[in-house]
Amino acid sequence: MDIALIGGHGKVALLAAPLLVEAGHTVHSVIRNPEHAGDVEATGARAVLADIESLDERGWDELLRGKDAVVWTAGAGGGDPERTRAVDYDAAVASMDAAERVGATRYVMVSYFGASLDHGVPEDSSFHTYAEAKARADEHLRGTGLDWTILGPSGLTLEEPTGRIDTAASESGTVSRGNVARTIVAALAEPGSVGKFVTFNDGEQEIGEAFASLSR
Repeated sequence: MDIALIGGHGKVALLAAPLLVEAGHTVHSVIRNPEHAGDVEATGARAVLADIESLDERGWDELLRGKDAVVWTAGAGGGDPERTRAVDYDAAVASMDAAERVGATRYVMVSYFGASLDHGVPEDSSFHTYAEAKARADEHLRGTGLDWTILGPSGLTLEEPTGRIDTAASESGTVSRGNVARTIVAALAEPGSVGKFVTFNDGEQEIGEAFASLSR
């Protein structure tokens, strides 16, 4: 596949890109800062400069035209509610709409374990804007005609990836970013993940097997 990896200099994206390249995909990692191009290209991906906060409809179409898939790993990082809404909702939705327009039909969204319109995060919590933005973006994606998968990792760590997760957990725990990167590759490889919200912690089931079981 020819993949647009949005948020290309993020920790998960930098781990996912070489795995995607190794799997035979062509990866266009979208970054805002030209100083990050070297880091991205060291993964085997192609660096593409674009500010997703300011792209208009035409800009999004040009960015995604010719791509087979979009992988969204971008995030504002919290702290600034206005920027959180601009990235985690506005830009995410714009990318989905553009993907539909230009025929980039496969879409993998990296969300989080508790993402839901009923997230229950109090309005006075610093996490509320992020929770609301992610939930609304995920809901928009569900309403598109795209072949979508939403990944819901739990609390992210920098532990070495084990290649094993737990998709049956009812409560959020922790998961290594390296394992999240591997779930992106697995989701793209597994048609049974289309239309699924896959929540997971680190666990004991091999990632490929966990995603293959979605078809059963």
